[in-house]
Amino acid sequence: MKVLRKNLLDPKEMEMLKNEIAILKDLDHPNIVKMYEFLEDDKRIYIVTEICKGGELFDEILSRSKFDESDAAIVMKQLLSAIFYCHSKKIVH
Repeated sequence: MKVLRKNLLDPKEMEMLKNEIAILKDLDHPNIVKMYEFLEDDKRIYIVTEICKGGELFDEILSRSKFDESDAAIVMKQLLSAIFYCHSKKIVH
């Protein structure tokens, strides 16, 4: 869960954040983190997402003795699939 302090955001930033949250709530793709809920109180904003295990791609590459073209192709296919999905929803990242 991500927690944001509201007093650090001006009204325009808050509006932009709520817009991003609305977009994220509608996304459903295996290579995009799923956002389940958005809550707020007087001081904070809470964003509840799925648990993402596995860490950073860079750390994974370093931990392997080799990261060949077929490994890179799998990662690129996942990445491009997510980008294509976003573009099909009229979302540009």
